Amino acid sequence: MTAADTFPRHSARTQGFSLGAPRNFTVAPDGQRVLFLRSSSGTDRSNALWMLDTGDGTEHRVADPVQLDDTGTASEEELARRERARERASGITAYAVDDSARRVAFTLSGELFVAELASGLLRRLPARYPAADPRPDATGTRVAYTSQGGLRVIGFDGSEDRALIEPEHERIQWGCAEFIAAEEMNRGRGYWWAPDGSTILATRVDESEVAQWNLADPADPARPPRTMPYPAAGESNAVVALELLRVDDAEFGQRVPVRWDNGAHPYLVAVHWSEYGRPLLAVQSRDQRSQLVLAVDPDTGETTELHHETDPHWIEIKTGWPAWTPDGGLVRISPIDGAYRLLVDGNDWTGPALQVRAILDIGPTDILVSASAEDPTQVHVYRVTEAGARRLSEQDGVHGATRGGPVTVLSSGDTERLHGTVRVLREDTPIAEITSLAETSTITPRLRLLRLGARELCSALLLPHGHRSEHGRLPVLLDPYGGPQAQRVLRRQQGYLTPQWFAEQGFAVLVTDGRGTGGRGPDWDRAVAGDLAGPPLQDQVDALHACAAERTDLDLDRVGIRGWSFGGYLAALAVLRRPDVFHAAVAGAPVCDFRLYDTHYTERYLGDPNRNPETYTANSLLRMAPELRRELLLVHGTVDDNVVFAHSLRLSEALTSAGRPHTLLPLPGVTHMPTSESKSENLLLLQLDFLRRALGLPTGSSGDAAPSE
Repeated sequence: MTAADTFPRHSARTQGFSLGAPRNFTVAPDGQRVLFLRSSSGTDRSNALWMLDTGDGTEHRVADPVQLDDTGTASEEELARRERARERASGITAYAVDDSARRVAFTLSGELFVAELASGLLRRLPARYPAADPRPDATGTRVAYTSQGGLRVIGFDGSEDRALIEPEHERIQWGCAEFIAAEEMNRGRGYWWAPDGSTILATRVDESEVAQWNLADPADPARPPRTMPYPAAGESNAVVALELLRVDDAEFGQRVPVRWDNGAHPYLVAVHWSEYGRPLLAVQSRDQRSQLVLAVDPDTGETTELHHETDPHWIEIKTGWPAWTPDGGLVRISPIDGAYRLLVDGNDWTGPALQVRAILDIGPTDILVSASAEDPTQVHVYRVTEAGARRLSEQDGVHGATRGGPVTVLSSGDTERLHGTVRVLREDTPIAEITSLAETSTITPRLRLLRLGARELCSALLLPHGHRSEHGRLPVLLDPYGGPQAQRVLRRQQGYLTPQWFAEQGFAVLVTDGRGTGGRGPDWDRAVAGDLAGPPLQDQVDALHACAAERTDLDLDRVGIRGWSFGGYLAALAVLRRPDVFHAAVAGAPVCDFRLYDTHYTERYLGDPNRNPETYTANSLLRMAPELRRELLLVHGTVDDNVVFAHSLRLSEALTSAGRPHTLLPLPGVTHMPTSESKSENLLLLQLDFLRRALGLPTGSSGDAAPSE
């Protein structure tokens, strides 16, 4: 950090202090090495591929984008993948390995590269450009990848680059995840190697019936708009099918369709193919109230139903299931009597005490999961057997893990340190720690975690350093996300830096997770069914009033709210519906009309707009436009392909038609989140200036008011 850096500038340069931190871990099955990504400093946006030798604890750089002449020009396929994954870095942003984790494949600027860890070999393969999503087979002999809608296979030595299958026309893609799979189902891939390398199970995505939306940047009228298929609520989805594609030379390219009732269950949620059994599929009905687990015959493509789950609202998608145990047990996560439970062949292994969030690894003697117990602000790693669960992570905080054989990489964050630790354990014994090169903020959150009101709403209160109640009342700034399955109030320092910066400017900042935000079980999640406006907004109001009842230094006559995406929707909703409570709002990329949002997310919570139009009307901000009596700043990227710019434009139009003053700030060339340093920095400053003016506060300096403690 330079002497001239303020927090907004420092945060922008470091992408929220995330650059330089290790990520994307893979542990070799023999436990001898750990692969990961990391940039060279806390301001370097380009990730390199690294390896930790668990024998001596040394770190080695496997592939450096600088040495590989990375141009930084990502293909359209790669840009789309990054946008769905909210990937803001560059360089090597993803990689895949063979079964022994000795051979690695990745792309840079649309070129395909492979590395052999034992020999140090690193080469560019003569693959068709642009290459995307490369994945070696189990032995590392061949690498599959997608390019221009087709699926191809090339030898690890660069020989025989062949098309396994090509698209029939431009609106068909093979081996790719369609928009809603990557955006909403956490399925970012579209093909899977057979354990013996003889076959690839691949998606065929037909977007012929999906509406084509045009994303134009008004700041560059000479540039033609980018056309993309967007499945808006109530409209047509992509048709997703699966085929088994033979890769062995004698049968190369032969196709076997996988058959299930796509009409009844069109959503392909998850695919699992391991050496322990037949390929597994999880498929959902369009209303997401029915989900099947199917086993696929790899010879004929016929499917057998193994499990059928129904829910009156929706089936929650949890990472890591369905899967097989080594002895052929079916692993899944299901809600039972108020808890998400780990089930093996229908037997409950975790009971009512844990809310299982994800399956991290399935070993020969146990299953590694992430879960929360009585405190939803903490996420821990557990080893689970039929006899019960044992917690692996010890300290309070938020933890995740990756495992291979006897070695586990345990990532831990807490409220004491910004970046936490990444420890490498052999069994339960620490043997190494992976270095973080991320920079540290000059701001340290003054964090108070609270449980507020009758619903014990998890909240975080941040006050200016040095403030005491006798110093006078502070204007209040609510800073929620508030949407389904997205907690912000977690017991770790990361995520509270920007709220603390606002606090240093003279605010009491309150962050609250209301109903639907996750961590507290299926009943909590489903409290927003059919109503994304009422419960989330009421919980913000209740948390504010409960906090003010405990403190005398919160000024309820000066209350602002800011948020992005669903948080932007919630912020705009607050000043439209509850002007008696909220006096100003900053709404970033708000979902103003859910008819313009995607099928899988929106229909899960609000149903089909063709059958329930009144539900969509009740949750729309457009109909509330004439009610605006407070200050509202709308901020939106002009080329956002998730919450498209039309949302804010339509709300602005409705407000203008109703004669309601407001401010619209377009961000030219920006997608769902700004990534450039200047825009990220100045966007914070502009929000601060707006809130000060709207709440009648003095304007002026916005530097860092307090050093770290």
